[in-house]
Amino acid sequence: MFAIVNIAGQQFKVKKDDELFVHRLSGNVGDNVEFSEILMTSNIGNIKFTDSVKVKAEIVDHLKGDKVIVFKKKRRKGYQKSNGHRQYLTKIKIKDIA
Repeated sequence: MFAIVNIAGQQFKVKKDDELFVHRLSGNVGDNVEFSEILMTSNIGNIKFTDSVKVKAEIVDHLKGDKVIVFKKKRRKGYQKSNGHRQYLTKIKIKDIA
């Protein structure tokens, strides 16, 4: 069984015992979170579009993603600008789809 769920503005296909990285969620490590914005569920080819399904997950870790370098340059003008960014992420483990 899998579900398409909206987590922090992004859509993910999740199954039981999946671990995934999402945008930073509020809560501490070990807390349980519940997602109720389910777009679709499927159980062995049987597709359902219901609002009564909930996905339960546990926060495993808070971390930062890889550094992304943004470099801007204009030819022959002497303009160079470098900027870096690291996204704050949360690692979650899907406990149950019910």
